[in-house]
Amino acid sequence: MRQHKLGVLMVNLGTPEAPTPQAVKRYLAQFLSDRRVVDTPRWLWWPLLYGVILPLRSPRVAKLYRSVWTVDGSPLLAISRRQEHALAMRLGEDIPVALGMSYGSPNLGSALDSLLSQGVTELVVLPMYPQYSCSTTAAVWDGLAAALRHTRQMPGIRFIRDFATHPLYIAALKQRVEQTFAA
Repeated sequence: MRQHKLGVLMVNLGTPEAPTPQAVKRYLAQFLSDRRVVDTPRWLWWPLLYGVILPLRSPRVAKLYRSVWTVDGSPLLAISRRQEHALAMRLGEDIPVALGMSYGSPNLGSALDSLLSQGVTELVVLPMYPQYSCSTTAAVWDGLAAALRHTRQMPGIRFIRDFATHPLYIAALKQRVEQTFAA
């Protein structure tokens, strides 16, 4: 009988690998090519995306990323890594935690591979979005399914669809607001 091992896959939206027009272009192309994000027919969307949006928008968006980029990378990646580390510390060594991004790096596939290589048989998938949205939460499900497509030993999956109304989440928000007002 196979022993069960729990693991947590945290998933966030993603970020370019660098604040450069080339990296931003790769990231935006992946993000804006997802049918969950833009459901316009491809025959209409792709000429706009590749002929107009990516060439014009990538340099402008790269400039914005440069203005917020840190030594740890993009703020979203840096904060997500801190959350990953905090959750791993809270859960302990027996429950591995990995961060994957729907778009960009670290990707869902590499995060999933990391967990499976540690013997995870039960996977808790935690999209980092409090409320459900087709373009975020459902895109995570699609990415997970694609990453598992060639996996021979598929883990059990517990997918956290949303948590915006969970009492502990509400309490954490309340505490943060009270701390901010007190300061």
